[in-house]
Amino acid sequence: MKQYATEELRNVCLVGHGGSGKTSFLEAALYSSQAIDRMGRVDEGNTVSDHDPEEIKRSISIATSLGPCAWQGNKVNFVDTPGYFDFVGEVKGALQATDVALVFACAVSGVEVGTEKVWGYAGERNMARAFLINKMDRENANFDRVVEEIRQTFGTSAAPLHIPIGQEAKFAGIVDLLRQKAYYYSDIGRKVEEKPVPAELGDKVAEYRSALIEAIAETDDELLMKYLDGEQLTDEEIVKGVKLGIVSGKLAPIFCASALRNIGVKAFLDACVRYLPSPADLPATPGINLKSGAEEARSSARTTPFSAIVFKTMADPFVGKLSLFRVRSGFFKSDTTVYNSSKETQERVGQLFVVRGKTQETAPELAAGDIGAVAKLTSTSTGDTLCERDNPIRYSHITFPSPVISQAAEPKAKGDEEKMGSSLTRLQEEDPTFSVRRDLETRQTIISGMGDLHLDVIVSRIAKKFGVDIVLSPPRVPYRETIRCATRVEGKHKKQSGGKGQFGHVWIEMEPLPRGTGFEFVDKVFGGSVPRNFIPAVEKGIRETLDDGALAGFPVVDVRVTLVDGSSHPVDSSEMAFKIAGSLAFKKGFLACKPILLEPIINIEVTVPDDYMGDIIGDLNKKRGRIMGMEPYGGLQRVKAQAPFGETFKYATDLRSMTQGRGYFTTEFSHYEEVPSNVADPIILANAKKSEE
Repeated sequence: MKQYATEELRNVCLVGHGGSGKTSFLEAALYSSQAIDRMGRVDEGNTVSDHDPEEIKRSISIATSLGPCAWQGNKVNFVDTPGYFDFVGEVKGALQATDVALVFACAVSGVEVGTEKVWGYAGERNMARAFLINKMDRENANFDRVVEEIRQTFGTSAAPLHIPIGQEAKFAGIVDLLRQKAYYYSDIGRKVEEKPVPAELGDKVAEYRSALIEAIAETDDELLMKYLDGEQLTDEEIVKGVKLGIVSGKLAPIFCASALRNIGVKAFLDACVRYLPSPADLPATPGINLKSGAEEARSSARTTPFSAIVFKTMADPFVGKLSLFRVRSGFFKSDTTVYNSSKETQERVGQLFVVRGKTQETAPELAAGDIGAVAKLTSTSTGDTLCERDNPIRYSHITFPSPVISQAAEPKAKGDEEKMGSSLTRLQEEDPTFSVRRDLETRQTIISGMGDLHLDVIVSRIAKKFGVDIVLSPPRVPYRETIRCATRVEGKHKKQSGGKGQFGHVWIEMEPLPRGTGFEFVDKVFGGSVPRNFIPAVEKGIRETLDDGALAGFPVVDVRVTLVDGSSHPVDSSEMAFKIAGSLAFKKGFLACKPILLEPIINIEVTVPDDYMGDIIGDLNKKRGRIMGMEPYGGLQRVKAQAPFGETFKYATDLRSMTQGRGYFTTEFSHYEEVPSNVADPIILANAKKSEE
C-alpha cells in the first residue's frame, strides 16, 4: 500500500447523537473514494464499520471503527464512533486519536443532546470542530433552521461552507460558497456535475458567503485589515484563513449531505483535503520526558523520536489482543522493539496493520499522524504511550468516565465461574468504562458500566465470543446490624458425654457504640473467674458471630462487649468451650438489645440544567433522599443530596430519562444509618424464609 507523509493525512472523528447518520456517511465516503465497490446500509447489517454481531443485531454502532480512504493523493482516516451515551468511552478514546471532530446533526431533528455532548468532549481537548447537517433528503429537512440552532447553541463561529440545492425529496446537490460553484449528484453519487449557481439561490448564496468571508477575515489580523479596507481576499488567503480559523477554533465550518443517497459526500472530501488541518498543521503534542521529568512537546516531523498513544484495545478469543494506536511523532516501523513508558516495559512489535472495519492490510511503517494497529502486545492497554527507550516520553492518559450502573453477574451453568471471570477480565481490558470486581461481603461478582444497554452488550458478547451464558441481577445491599440499648447476659456451654466434658461459662455486658466505630471487646474479669488463657477464646467466639447477625444475617457493627464474669471447671473447661459460651452469650444478648438494620448512605451530586431541577428533587425525595444543598455550576445547577445506596442502583437510567441525557452525577459512600421499619421488615422476613429453605 502507498506510504503517506504526515502532510498528506487528515484524521476526522465522526461524532454526534445516535441515529444522525455517521456510519452511513462513512459508508458513502468509502464508496465515493472507491475503497469499497458497493454501499452497505445499517438496517441491512452490511456496512464496513458496523461489523460486530451486536451492532448488526441492534442496528447501532457500539464500538469505534476505522475507515481510511484515499482522496486526491491524500489519506483521510475516518473514525466512526457510537452515538449512544452508554458507549461514551469509545468517543473519548477516538477523539484522542484524531485532529478534527466532525459533529453530525440531523436536518430534521437539529441539535440534540448528543450533539451538545460531543461538542463539549471535543472542546475539552481544544480540537478543531466542524458540522455536517445530514439527512437533507428526509421529509421536513430544514437546513436554515438547523444552522440557526447550531449558531444559537454553539456560537456564531459556526458558518456554512456548503449550502443545499433543494431539500427533502428535491435535494439534488450542494453549492460551494467559496468556489461559488454548484455540484449536482446522480447515480448514488457516482456522477457529479459542476454547474453555475442556480439563479434562485443567488441572494441566499450572497448572504451566506458574505457572513463566511467575514468570519474567515476575523481569523487573522492581516486578513481583517484587508477586509475592512474593502479589498477582496484572494483564493490563497481564503484557504489560509479557513485553515487558521478551524485550527484556532474561531471557525466551525458547516457542511451538508445525504449519506444514504451519497449527495454532498465528495464535496466534503474535497473540502476535507483543502481546508481541514493535517497533523503537520497542528501544535506539537505535550508530554513528560521521563529522563528529565520536564514537559516536552514533540512535533510530528519524521526526524523527531518515535512516540505513539494506544487509544483502543480489542480482545478476540482467536486473534488475541489488537491495539489501535495514533503515531504522535517520528515514524513507526514493523518488526521493532518499543518502550511502553506507561508500564515501563519493552514490547516486541510484529507486523503493523491499517484497519478498515474488520479487514486488515499490512503496512511496513506509518508516519507521524497516521492511525494503525498491532496485534499481541503483552502488557500494553488503552491509554498507554509507546516510544523509544532512549527517548522516553509519556503523554497524558485518556480520561474515561467512571461506570454509573452496576449489576451482579453469575453464570447460568454451574462450573462456569472461572470461565466467566476470565472472559469478563478480557472485556475489561478492551473497555475502560467497564469494570469487574468481586464483592467479598456479598460474595457476588459485580460488573459496572455506563448503562443497561452497555451491560446487555457485554453479556451478549461473552455468550458469543466465549460461550458463557451470564445472568444479571441487582446487587445485594451490604446492610449491617447493630443494637439500640445495653444488657447483661449469661452464656454457658456445658456438655457431659462420659469421659472429659466441656464447660465454659461467661457473663458479658453489651452496649451500642457511635456509628462507624466498629466492634470493641473489653476484658474486665477480676479474681480469675475466667482463666486468663481462655479470655482470647471468648473474644474469638464473639468475633466469629459478628459476620452473621441474628436479625437478618448481616454483619454486626458498632457494639461494645465487656467480659465481666464467669466460671470454669478444672478438668472440663477448654478454649473451645469458652469460645462457644462467648458466642451463645452474644447471640442471646444481641436479640435482647432491640437490634436494628443499618443501610449504606451515599453522597450524590447531580448536575443538570435549570429546567430539570424540580424533577430531580422530586425523584430524590421518592428515593428517600435528603437534599443537602444546591449551587450553580458552569451554567448548570448542582444538587447535593444523600440517599440510600439500595435506592440508586438504576439512578443512571432514571436520570437519563428525566433529563434526556443532559444530566450526570457522581457518588461516594458516606455512612450507615437505620433502615425505616417499613423497609426493614420485608428484608428481615425474606432472610428468615431464606434461612428456613
